[in-house]
Amino acid sequence: MAFYRPDQVMQEYLAAQLKRLASHGCDDLLEHLSLTWVRYDRSDPSSGSGSGAAWGEQRLIYPASVVKLVYAVAVEAWLQQDLLPEEPELRRAMRDMIADSSNDATGLLVDLLTGTTSGPSLHGEAWRLWQHQRRLVNDWLLKLGWPELEHVNCCQKTWGDGPYGRDRDFYGPTLDNRNALSTSVTARMLEAVMTDAVLSPPACKRLRDLLLRSLDLQERSRDPENQVDGFLGAGLPEGSCLWSKAGWMSQARHDAAWWIPPEGAPTLLVVFTQGADCARDEGLLPELAQQLAAFQG
Repeated sequence: MAFYRPDQVMQEYLAAQLKRLASHGCDDLLEHLSLTWVRYDRSDPSSGSGSGAAWGEQRLIYPASVVKLVYAVAVEAWLQQDLLPEEPELRRAMRDMIADSSNDATGLLVDLLTGTTSGPSLHGEAWRLWQHQRRLVNDWLLKLGWPELEHVNCCQKTWGDGPYGRDRDFYGPTLDNRNALSTSVTARMLEAVMTDAVLSPPACKRLRDLLLRSLDLQERSRDPENQVDGFLGAGLPEGSCLWSKAGWMSQARHDAAWWIPPEGAPTLLVVFTQGADCARDEGLLPELAQQLAAFQG
């Protein structure tokens, strides 16, 4: 059962837009794209109050840097339970992980969350314990009790060149243990942050402050890694407010966004695309956001 109310009119509109884009977009778009789209009552954008539509939203996909949203929520959950000390270096890493999508900052925070470190290969009991610790974020996710969380995997650091040593061993010979998320669970996690439904209101506000993106063209031009250009935020109406976390690599272009237009309903949209053609297409996500933002049903 979805965390939103399925809306047939939205579903038909979404299908029409995807088929239109597929007719002149990247090859096999409909097979390479997963999406969750939710619109909320303007006066009460609370958890579970939205109406929505989806396309392949239960597919488990390598989330690239979108997994950093999950790690940020986990850090606040650990702090709330006094499992981590509140300190400036942790907050600096949180900002750099979400605002700048830093892999180095993410590595530190995964170490703090799990009590592990990277390094040479391990063996025997030390290796077994390290693997157990690295799955602590997965264990926490399961305790949330969301049906969307079945089979997700959030236990790996994010990389530039790739994992080495014990981290590479942990991926498995054929990379079967890579991180894996669906657009459905990503959307529910972002909704929970935006509506104070997963942590205390002050903790959710801290996360929202990190996720806030500027749509100002001059500001974006000064930051080539702004997570707006080439992603959903670039297609939004002028004057919108945007909170988002993007992910991009050679074989994927993803974004998870919540926006409030100058006039209209708050909207949640998570899109994952796979394959080199989609990853290179900097116009796909903005065009999709523009079309869905224009929906008047």
